[in-house]
Amino acid sequence: MIFQFAEPQWLFLLLLLPVLLWLQGRAGRHASVRFPSTLLAGQIAAFVKQRPGRWRSSLRWLAVALFISALARPQTGEELTSTESSGTDIVIAVDLSTSMWAHDFEVSGIPRDRLTVVRSVMSRFIDSRRNDRLGLIAFAAEPYLVSPLTLNHDWLQRRLEDLSIGQIEDGTAIGSAIGAATNRLRDIPADSKSIILVTDGANNRGQLEPTVAAEAARSYGIKIYAIGVGEPGTVPFPARFGRNGQPVRDTNGRILLRQSRSDIDLETLEEVASLTNGRYFHATDSENLREIYAEIDRMEQREVELKVRRLYTEAFPLPLLAGLGLLLVDILLKQTRHRRLP
Repeated sequence: MIFQFAEPQWLFLLLLLPVLLWLQGRAGRHASVRFPSTLLAGQIAAFVKQRPGRWRSSLRWLAVALFISALARPQTGEELTSTESSGTDIVIAVDLSTSMWAHDFEVSGIPRDRLTVVRSVMSRFIDSRRNDRLGLIAFAAEPYLVSPLTLNHDWLQRRLEDLSIGQIEDGTAIGSAIGAATNRLRDIPADSKSIILVTDGANNRGQLEPTVAAEAARSYGIKIYAIGVGEPGTVPFPARFGRNGQPVRDTNGRILLRQSRSDIDLETLEEVASLTNGRYFHATDSENLREIYAEIDRMEQREVELKVRRLYTEAFPLPLLAGLGLLLVDILLKQTRHRRLP
């Protein structure tokens, strides 16, 4: 709640009220009835109420103070703050191929699959970009749009949480994922357009080569930040999967793991980033992945325009009506209870 006076210069009149009160006291009041002897006046005073005039005088001066306050136009209001988009549009393309089940990342000393860690770090990144439009694409054998570019990051977070390995036919179509992300960004007049590509494999599906897709993105002024997750070579991987597509667990609820081969084409990811004047990263653990997203966050910072609007409502009727009410009370008292002799 905001309170202000639209014309506060009128409030200086309040400084005159003590002076006027002092002058009134020096001048005194004219007698209503003249007595030849003060003895008679003293006898009459013993039967009348004490100091009614002083009390009623206070009502009048208070009414004058309220009228002056009304002249100053008191206002109440509220402040509305809004931010403009930063002019940065980012599409995140995340790999959902089966290889993302590899448990070569740890969180608090506990092995976790790659997607769980990637999703957690991506969620923090989304929270840090509240003034950017973000989109989300998931891919395996083919890409599909999870979320178009949006400022509704709460909805985007829910869509991110719904991602799971096995939603799409298995495979790794990196070129197609870049192409799908480019299609979401190419016709948008943003100050900065970027793709964050997160994958742990090598392109083995789709009709579009990653380098060709990167060249197309470059022609539209789109940068690619390519992140390879996991180590090449042998890594812990679920030993078996159930009919529901989920890893089989032992009686203690732990996923049964075995060593399996992990193929990740880091050279292609580096070339894709270089072609678009972006950056290439290789995340080998959870902390490393958080640092990578933090660095991308710093590189994509833009100024945000803050707009503040104030909506005011005139409140002068309140002191005006209060002052009139006091004057009315004074008049009623003068004509009734505190009536003076002529």
